[in-house]
Amino acid sequence: MGGKFGWEGFPFGFGPRAWGFRGGPRGARRRHWFGSGDMKYVILKLLRDKPRHGYEVMKDLEERMHGCYSPSPGTVYPTLQWLEDEGLVVARDVEGKKVYEITDIGRAFLDEHKDVVEDIFDRVTETVERTVGGSMVEVNRTLGQLVKAVYRTGWKADSDAARKRIAEILAKAAADVAELSKAPASNA
Repeated sequence: MGGKFGWEGFPFGFGPRAWGFRGGPRGARRRHWFGSGDMKYVILKLLRDKPRHGYEVMKDLEERMHGCYSPSPGTVYPTLQWLEDEGLVVARDVEGKKVYEITDIGRAFLDEHKDVVEDIFDRVTETVERTVGGSMVEVNRTLGQLVKAVYRTGWKADSDAARKRIAEILAKAAADVAELSKAPASNA
């Protein structure tokens, strides 16, 4: 892990923003969930459902992505501003918050680009399903429980010997899991 602490020291990114395998050499970039320019379609589709403020857009998108991706304010707010500048959304002050609502021009824009929008959501849904769906659900849930237990126990351990024992258990588990990839595939 070469001096990195916290989640960034792992080859898998944990947490809402990083459930993508980084792979490759240290510092390799994570997978991009959306292509360049996709976010405008994604946000417009969310606003077509109902008006939202920027924070709601971020939270709704994170929820739809099952925690695999959480857009940053630096992505969402400039996109909302661009959509407003283009007349695709309008911002209204509601109880001290800037709430964005899709305009008729925005609806027409979405209809005109329906194939692009569907492609984006199909691609992202498929990626999320591969990442956290199907048989990976149990693996991801158990991995999360393991990480939580390891850190909680490691921090509370009374001695370095206890922490060393945790590391030994993890090394054994890692070796056992790696052995599975060497075994012939079963039909189980």
